[in-house]
Amino acid sequence: MTAPVRVLVCDDQFLVRTGLVTIIDAQPDLEVAGECGDGRTAVDLAGRLSPDVVVMDVRMPVLDGIEATRLLAGAGVPHPVKVLVVTTFNLDEYVYEALRAGASGFLLKDAPPAQLLHGIRTVAKGVALLDPEVTRRLVGRYAARIRPAGDAPQDIPLTPRELEVLRLIADGRSNSEIAATLQISQETVKTFVSRILTKLRLRDRVQAVVYAYRQGLVT
Repeated sequence: MTAPVRVLVCDDQFLVRTGLVTIIDAQPDLEVAGECGDGRTAVDLAGRLSPDVVVMDVRMPVLDGIEATRLLAGAGVPHPVKVLVVTTFNLDEYVYEALRAGASGFLLKDAPPAQLLHGIRTVAKGVALLDPEVTRRLVGRYAARIRPAGDAPQDIPLTPRELEVLRLIADGRSNSEIAATLQISQETVKTFVSRILTKLRLRDRVQAVVYAYRQGLVT
């Protein structure tokens, strides 16, 4: 029997947090490992409890959800935790900052319970939750911030074919669309994506899109 996905819930609104805990704990394949009401406690609890996924609010006291996400999943974190940011604020700026901080996904609090549960399961599998086109639009909008003018790209340890696949990922293409464009099978595309993430030490497709913009592979 597969062990349940362990979830840490962090939201400063008690009623919202209780609702999230109730919804998650009712699922046979999910388990609430802990709960808290501020980002600092979330970071401390994640270090002690080692959850599979942290459901993180954005606006909280002591330490906000963006900074807490950066401490849990940002660049240089030795053992990053998968973070699903859930907020009432449907602003590109928050989505962008959450992704830059290392979040694996982004949902609004008014999403139905089924969408929240799907998000947790998706992120737990190591798959980015955001639709590729949404990711491309957001990162494209903030590309200047990701790679300021004049920055020289680093050497990229990918083969020409892997670079092709990375550019298509950054362009918002799905695996089936990449397969059709390059006239290869979807299984081969999955293999290429896995190699790209491994070589570049990236966690998911969202980070791959950010990397591609940062390196100037797409504009």
